[in-house]
Amino acid sequence: MAKLLNGKEVSAQVRRAAAEEVAQLKQQGVTPGLAVVIVGNDPASRVYVNNKKKACAEVGIYSEEYSLPEQTTQQELLDLVEKLNKKQEISGILVQLPLPKHLDDKAVIAAIDPSKDVDAFHTQNVGRIMLGDYHFLPCTPAGVMELLRSEDIPVEGKNCVVIGRSNIVGKPMAMLLLHQNGTVTICHSRTQNLADICRGADILVAAVGKAKFVTADMVKPGAVVIDVGMNRDENGKLCGDVDFAAVEPIASYITPVPGGVGPMTISMLMKNTIMAARLQAKLL
Repeated sequence: MAKLLNGKEVSAQVRRAAAEEVAQLKQQGVTPGLAVVIVGNDPASRVYVNNKKKACAEVGIYSEEYSLPEQTTQQELLDLVEKLNKKQEISGILVQLPLPKHLDDKAVIAAIDPSKDVDAFHTQNVGRIMLGDYHFLPCTPAGVMELLRSEDIPVEGKNCVVIGRSNIVGKPMAMLLLHQNGTVTICHSRTQNLADICRGADILVAAVGKAKFVTADMVKPGAVVIDVGMNRDENGKLCGDVDFAAVEPIASYITPVPGGVGPMTISMLMKNTIMAARLQAKLL
């Protein structure tokens, strides 16, 4: 029976430490500030934005929300980003993805000042992650690493398999495991013998976006299983990429959905915003 990696508990610890750090920064005359930009009215994005605002309030970070209509033009969005780049009260800028289809998210990310890019999506920050010389980490992979640390789960020398190669989770996740001296395999839709590869994993990270994709026959007994997915099952109930009921008796550790990786993502955003404030105030 696997031990649960409880994202709610670990996230609460991260936020308590973040709140203490914010209080110390404020004594030095520095208040971290986060601007969140949302375009259109995607319901999932709205939930995420509200959760980010709540987390800022909890930790003591100043926050601003810019809620733009669906028909916002590319130029209007770029103009707003430029304004926020120059705004001193704002340490971090987050443009909620996905954007409406007529907008170019690559151009928007490229326009964000790299020192305010708290999602760590700017090419400059992505390059720094590759080199292992970074200020910011993408929030979800960073949250996964924090969960592993919370239970002293070693990565060094372990076979790590990441299912999914997105720029937001899969690729940076693989790099962070590699930086911790894991032996990393990235699997994707063209991978052959996927189940065989997964069965060799000591640490298995599922970030594929398909409900209950990882089944019991894909998991090695005693593996650590990290479920990054957030899907709805056939009954409309929230579930992950892992068939939790079938895999949980086999794994040594497993993340639940909800309550696993999700809460960690927003807590790591708080850490990135504090880092951005330090960076701009030259307090590193």
